[in-house]
Amino acid sequence: MTETNKGRTIRWGIIGTGKIAAKFASDLAFVDNAELVAIASRNAETAKSFAKKFSIPNTYSSYEAITADPDIDIIYVATVNTLHMENTLTCLNAGKSVLCEKPFALNADQAQKMIETAHKKKLYLAEAMWTRFVPLTVELRRIIASGTIGEIKMLHADFCFTGRWAPQSRLLNPDLGGGALLDIGIYPVSFASMLLNCQPNRIATLANMAQTGVDEQAAFIFQYDTGALAVLSCAINAQTHGQAVISGGKGTITVHPPFWHSSKMTITANDGSERTVEMPYQGNGLHYQAVEANRCINNGLTETPAMPQKETLAIMKTLDTIRGQWKLKYPVEKD
Repeated sequence: MTETNKGRTIRWGIIGTGKIAAKFASDLAFVDNAELVAIASRNAETAKSFAKKFSIPNTYSSYEAITADPDIDIIYVATVNTLHMENTLTCLNAGKSVLCEKPFALNADQAQKMIETAHKKKLYLAEAMWTRFVPLTVELRRIIASGTIGEIKMLHADFCFTGRWAPQSRLLNPDLGGGALLDIGIYPVSFASMLLNCQPNRIATLANMAQTGVDEQAAFIFQYDTGALAVLSCAINAQTHGQAVISGGKGTITVHPPFWHSSKMTITANDGSERTVEMPYQGNGLHYQAVEANRCINNGLTETPAMPQKETLAIMKTLDTIRGQWKLKYPVEKD
């Protein structure tokens, strides 16, 4: 079964051949008005292997070359964090719309440049925060907006896993924009932004830094103008449950793990009554953001209301504030 929306078939290209690119390529098969026509890698053999696996007709051995393909409407940027701005700007300046993997950029200044270029070129641009597009999250937002649990007072969310020690990997290498915050901490931070519909007015955070100089684990407390609090954490050296608990004046919603692509939540009223909502999805759940990108492009929209560019920029500023408290700068950011 495929996901359907009206409009012409949108032709996709992908830059990058890592795990997330492979999952996205696989999931595009669930979108009936999407065609994956090209893949680019700086290694020609890697591009050919990826193309063979996913039956992609065109391969390119440079990121610049794929943007010159006239048969591409939009490019999914799935490279390392330090290349997101460069790759996105190359695509936009070549007239291609972009869905850019999270984190959208290394910092807010980079994000601003990307957004300004998209506006100038009148092209679609969005951060690939796939959590927002899975069916359960869409329903979660509807339930909260309906007032079922009242005004949000407290949010708890964590995304932590145990990875192997590999200093040169994208997770730990500062030259690649590594660290828990930008890789997975962005999920609870963006989740809080989505649910509270604003950025915190006060941030308290602590982090343990790896020998490479990036954050291995961190915890954050956000305070909002409404008085709400968000208690969030991330780690690449410890395993946690991975759920989210949203507490309001009338009840609580528990988003079962993994909250960032969950298919189940339990709504508990203050009187103890509860109900469970289950919304399974196909594949990896990445195709919903492609469905939305196709819808927007076919309707002449340059951004999606599910992940507005203004909010992406605001979240990047929050991430900058957090890193500023740790005095963490990446080599490419230093003067």
